[in-house]
Formats: sequence, structure tokens, C-alpha cells
Amino acid sequence: MDWLSRMWDTATSVQPVPEPALVWGSGVLVLGALAVPTIWRVVRHLVTIVHEAGHATVAVVAGRRLGGIKVHTDTSGLTTSWGPARGPGVVFTLLAGYPAPGVVGLGAAWLLSRGYAVGTLWAVLVLLALVLAQIRNLYGLWAVLASAGVLVAVTGWAPTNLQVGVAYLVTWLLLLGAPRAVLELTVTRNRRRGKDQSDAGQLARLTGVPAGLWVFLFAVLTLAAGVFGAWFFVPPAAPSP
Repeated sequence: MDWLSRMWDTATSVQPVPEPALVWGSGVLVLGALAVPTIWRVVRHLVTIVHEAGHATVAVVAGRRLGGIKVHTDTSGLTTSWGPARGPGVVFTLLAGYPAPGVVGLGAAWLLSRGYAVGTLWAVLVLLALVLAQIRNLYGLWAVLASAGVLVAVTGWAPTNLQVGVAYLVTWLLLLGAPRAVLELTVTRNRRRGKDQSDAGQLARLTGVPAGLWVFLFAVLTLAAGVFGAWFFVPPAAPSP
């Protein structure tokens, strides 16, 4: 109980907002990392996990029965749910995946702007714990546990300044990784032959709206989340004398 009390106090305490050099420098660092295919393949696991969490959350809200979540070695994912094969519920469930990392990143940016850096890391940990309960394959189990293990180590033993830095890196990864995943979807759809099983392809078959327009909507939503998330990091203007 003492340990839980200390963790709660740490998660709900306010840390000083770092200098702009760290805030924006961490964003530039993440942006550069996303341009390197090898690094993107590693960090994309977290983006995929949050993507699938978006599908799962909306499926439950829509009244569908959640079957489970899988994360594959190629960093793709799959969330299964049962319910009506057509209708708003399944449409919104499919729609939720690509914007989900940006939405979570937007919430994380809001928390960071108010000084809750450690609280941000704990919020991501709670999300990972919820996903863990729905994982249905061994690689997915490893991916979630590895992601959670890094955050547990940082929140449990790292000094405060490192915790703050990691919180900004994770937030930027979600904000910038979301549109990066949409860009990847665009490339893979152009290369794919046959039936399009992507979220956009399934939405096109359900609604009659072309898949390209769904991809465009994904891009707009993820870019908007990134812009508004970055706006939270802009320091308030100094009051005029």
C-alpha cells in the first residue's frame, strides 16, 4: 500500500515544464527517427498497439463483443469483434484505428503542458495494461510487455529529468507516428494487388466511399492532432507591462 501511495503521489504531482530546447528538440529527434526505416520498425510497435486499442475501445462503446487483439512481427495488428456486419458500429470501429495514436498523443500533450510528465507515462502504462488483457498472440504479448517494461523502468527508477524527457519522446512519437503510419498505408495500398484488407479498404466496401477518401480523412485527423498537440507546447505569451 505504501508503494502504491508513493506511485500515486508521483503520478499526480506536477513537474516543472522543461526548457523549450528539450520540448522541441525531442520532437525533432523523434521526427528524424521516424525517417529511418529500422528505427521506425521498432517504435512503430507502440503506434500499432495504440491503433488497435482505438479499434477495441470504439468496438466496446458501439456495443460489439471484443474478441481480442493481435500484434504481428511486421508491426501490423488485428482487432476482432463480433456484432452486426454492417452499420455505424462497425464503421466507427474501423475508422478509430489510425486516428487513435494522434488522439492519445493529443491528450498526453495536454497533460505535459500542465506539468504532469510522470502522470503521462502512467496513463500510457494503464492503456498498455488494458491492451494486455486482450492480447491473443505471443508476439503481441511480447510487444506489449516490452513497451510496458521500458515505461515501468523509467517511472520506477529513472531520475525526474529523464522521466520528463521520455514523456515528451513518447508523446511526440504518438503525435508524429500517427501521420507516418497513414503515409505508410498510402504506399502499401498502392503496391498491393487484389482485395484491399486495410481499414480504408474495408470502410470502402462497407460505405461505398472510395478508400482513397478514407485515407485522406485519416491524414487530416492525424495531422490535426499533431498540430494541436504541438500547440499545447507553445509557451503562453508574457503579459504586457
